[in-house]
Amino acid sequence: MHGHDEANTHGLYGVLAEYDSPEELLSATQRAHAAGYRKMEAYTPFPVDGIAEAMGFEKNGVAPIVLTFGLLGGLTGFGMQWYSAVVSYPLNIGGRPFFSWPAFIPITFELTVLFAAISAVVGMLALNGLPKPYHPIFNAPVFDRASADGFFLCIEADDPSFDREQAHRLLEETSPRSITDVGLTSVPAQETMATRREGIAR
Repeated sequence: MHGHDEANTHGLYGVLAEYDSPEELLSATQRAHAAGYRKMEAYTPFPVDGIAEAMGFEKNGVAPIVLTFGLLGGLTGFGMQWYSAVVSYPLNIGGRPFFSWPAFIPITFELTVLFAAISAVVGMLALNGLPKPYHPIFNAPVFDRASADGFFLCIEADDPSFDREQAHRLLEETSPRSITDVGLTSVPAQETMATRREGIAR
């Protein structure tokens, strides 16, 4: 925990490594996870199969949210129709029963879809901490290539196992293009440095 506290004291968000290919990024992510790091993030210009699993994401938190609100929407639609047809304003139409549930199915279905769709969007945003107008990762100059052709892995300083020197050594062993210390603010921390591939010990 000493390295973790020291990193926060120096305003360090994490250690960022850049790779040339998704295969290199996937291998580095698997290695970091095996080393005990759990708070890390991968950034790629397109989806890379296996990255989420390599970081230890085995469950999708959006699914139970969508299921819960979908059921809630269905019950809401069915309940509203039952209340209006049976309790609030019952009408005798051709001798049909007030509780004619087959007629309730279309609105029940529509509200199920509506609640599920809205909860999927809101749940995804909430679980990802969005919207987030500012993120420390943009303090790294090399991160400009993240949406073009760069593949990045950031081990965050909030990780209980984080130690700056150990994180650097681990990432150096994965042969990245560069390694950069990312500060919490736009002003580089005193300890921030960038090591180009040419200077990384093989």
